[in-house]
Amino acid sequence: MPKALSHIALIVAHPTRTADLLIGVFPDARVLRGEDTEDSHPEVIIALAGLEFALIRGNGPASRNGDHIAFAVTKEEQLACARRMDELALDYQMAREDTALYFSDYDNHVFELEVVED
Repeated sequence: MPKALSHIALIVAHPTRTADLLIGVFPDARVLRGEDTEDSHPEVIIALAGLEFALIRGNGPASRNGDHIAFAVTKEEQLACARRMDELALDYQMAREDTALYFSDYDNHVFELEVVED
């Protein structure tokens, strides 16, 4: 049986641009492998929240739907990310009495920052 998630793969138009966005929002995100445009499978690998995210060049979802990736954060972390999103002019929505913050990347992938206090 599975013990943990290995990675999450997202299809994006511009892997480096999406990596830059996620690094701009999450200060602990870091690039593990940059995009090689000569590769037949161009992708950027980033580390975030103890997982690897493979950002693979291609056509992402045509529209947003209910699929999303949710990260557990403290209220302070959520507000700090919101400030960075404001600096990046990135739209986001607060929900559930401000315990959830939703934002999308350039390719309609939705992310949630859910306040989970210990």
